[in-house]
Amino acid sequence: MEATVHREHVDLLVIGWGKGGKTLAGTVGRSGRRVALVEQDALMVGGTCINVACVPTKALVHDAGARRPEDDPASWFIQAVKRRDTLTAAMRKKNHSMLDTVDSVLLVSGHAAFTGPREVTVDQGEDTLVLTADTVVINTGSVPTIPPIPGLEGLGEGFQLGGTIHDSTTLQHADPLPRRLVVVGGGYVGLEFASMFAHFGSEVTVLDRGSRPLKHEDEDVARTAVAIMEEDGVRFRSGASVTAIDPGAAGTSSTAEATVTYEVDGAEQSIGADAVLLALGRTPATAGLGLDAAGVVTDERGFVQVDEYLHTSVEGVFAIGDVKGGQMFTYTSLDDHRIVADQLSGGGQRSLEDRVAVPYTMFLTPPLARVGMSLAEAKSWAEENGRHLSVASKKVADIAAMPRPKIEGDPRGLITVVVDTASNLILGASLQHVHAEEVINLVALAIRHGITAAELRDSIYIHPSATEALNEVLGGLVPAE
Repeated sequence: MEATVHREHVDLLVIGWGKGGKTLAGTVGRSGRRVALVEQDALMVGGTCINVACVPTKALVHDAGARRPEDDPASWFIQAVKRRDTLTAAMRKKNHSMLDTVDSVLLVSGHAAFTGPREVTVDQGEDTLVLTADTVVINTGSVPTIPPIPGLEGLGEGFQLGGTIHDSTTLQHADPLPRRLVVVGGGYVGLEFASMFAHFGSEVTVLDRGSRPLKHEDEDVARTAVAIMEEDGVRFRSGASVTAIDPGAAGTSSTAEATVTYEVDGAEQSIGADAVLLALGRTPATAGLGLDAAGVVTDERGFVQVDEYLHTSVEGVFAIGDVKGGQMFTYTSLDDHRIVADQLSGGGQRSLEDRVAVPYTMFLTPPLARVGMSLAEAKSWAEENGRHLSVASKKVADIAAMPRPKIEGDPRGLITVVVDTASNLILGASLQHVHAEEVINLVALAIRHGITAAELRDSIYIHPSATEALNEVLGGLVPAE
């Protein structure tokens, strides 16, 4: 049978079903303009967040924290994974329906590849669809980085991720629950998974080549987080440079044992594991996208280069979400859609420069959240600008006016707030305690809108809540040393 080529022109073409892209497609489609959205993986409909990242991992974190000592780790993990899968399937179905019901949105399954500045081809079996558009949005996201460690050369050939060697996606379906887990990398993703699997019942060891985990956090903040994780059973090896990984039995069997070889201070050591998590960053998902054919410029790491309005080097082509690098959060991808929507239908003024005090949370148990400057960053800023700092810092267990963590049985953590002394404006905050992921949004709002530390200190908060810690903590501001 002769292959058929179909052609379609649309107002907006979105490549990839991530948060920013799907929201933009819906917004533009409901305005009556013709939109095409291309997604190559049926299991990624709705984007990374709902399928393999934010939602499923936090569901697992929640269920891991709910396990009691008498609960069997293996069976508890199986039930948690089932709940995770049920949740993501329902959200995937809902996300498909939200766009499928918009008449002017064309949903396309297949791999898109640029053949010109604003033209892509999508192979659909024996047929080919050629899409052209007035505006194209690259929204393909990112994937976990596979490091060039000896022993991993056969990934994709001799063995696949998911046996003894995992990334943050495949580890969510480890079968059975690994009795021993080695995490390579002491960053946010690595520690979140380390904490999660320790609560599921795995013996977890983190190998971090840095002098300490969480190198971007202040030392006392990182020290508190690490101490909490150690209390929960996680072991850390800092200054550990991994030199080789033997996946064992080609890494294809869940009963195989992997061996990780690493050096600390020049001395070679090794550790066995039922599973190894590679948590060493993320890589832009642009393989086979044909960016060269479009003329789209990338940086040395392959991320699409954009200006403050998310324009790429090609007129009419934008990039949003992880594929452009920078802060890789679902909520910043959502804000990316606002910037592009303003370019297409608004005044074209909104830009990345408007993005101030973006908070983030690492979902340990309890979660660690931060916004604005760290204390180290604030000290550099103060020195450069001739300013003085005030700092409030208190262990959660010592905050009398914050009983919520004690009620929930986990009064661990630390709250630190950095303030510009003269203006009393908050420069940054680090919160580790139950519900820190909620309280940090209030602090971020205060920073963005110039609400002073005194106003937060003297505000009326619900009791008992995690927010009311601000009453007591901010009452203890002292000059920074």
